[in-house]
Amino acid sequence: MIIPKTAEEIELMRQSAQLVSKTLGMIATEIKEGVSTLALDKLAEEFIRDHKALPGFKGLYGCPSTLLTSVNEQVVHGLPTNRPIENGDIVSVDCGVLMNDFYGDHAYTFEIGDVNPETKKLLQVTKESLYIGIREFKAGNRVEDIGSAIQRYTESFGYGVVRELVGHGLGRKMHEAPEVPNYGKRGKGKLFVEGMVIAIEPMINMGTKNIKTLKDGWTIVTRDGKPSAHFEHDVALINGKPELLSTFQYIYNALGIVSDEENEFRKNTLVL
Repeated sequence: MIIPKTAEEIELMRQSAQLVSKTLGMIATEIKEGVSTLALDKLAEEFIRDHKALPGFKGLYGCPSTLLTSVNEQVVHGLPTNRPIENGDIVSVDCGVLMNDFYGDHAYTFEIGDVNPETKKLLQVTKESLYIGIREFKAGNRVEDIGSAIQRYTESFGYGVVRELVGHGLGRKMHEAPEVPNYGKRGKGKLFVEGMVIAIEPMINMGTKNIKTLKDGWTIVTRDGKPSAHFEHDVALINGKPELLSTFQYIYNALGIVSDEENEFRKNTLVL
């Protein structure tokens, strides 16, 4: 059952989402060649707790970490390790917080040093597909309209769209209805409801769409060993239109990136 949120609840969720955004912005200043994902995980937990919130992933379904860090061919749910990040790696950092009794949850795939052009293109297209999907989150549309748009765009580049892992509703629970797949048929699925909040998160592989889980029971990798990208935003349906609750601007400020990609999804200027 979809649980619409009141205006007051959406504002609380915005605070939760923004804390995840700030956490990823902090990670952007620390993630580099030679640093381990385990070290980043410790920094993230301290940062979240210092802001009087709880790590949203730690303990959820038995998750042992604050961050899920997926490197290169790892799609999602990569457990932090002591292995140093290397030049040319891509690292998807997925983070959640629990604050004000509501969850925030989003992700960004970072480039480390000299990433090859083919992988850079995968990241670019995957992030573009995120916003293409967000545009479909509007009054009168249905769940699979998002997936259909993401699938059509990313498959036009020959990429594989993961089927087993999907976006989701968000609220007092990390995962609420509806599931939001990154593939589908236009006009199918549940009708969007005013006040609903969802996490849209394309997970796109350079090669096959097929995946497998490693022996740790968490880390999911591509079956052909080719890279995978993951970007995620929290979005509310307000006055029939999508409005971003999360932002990548903290990351962009840290990395010196100038972007106006989020402007169309905000009614007010974001104050950082």
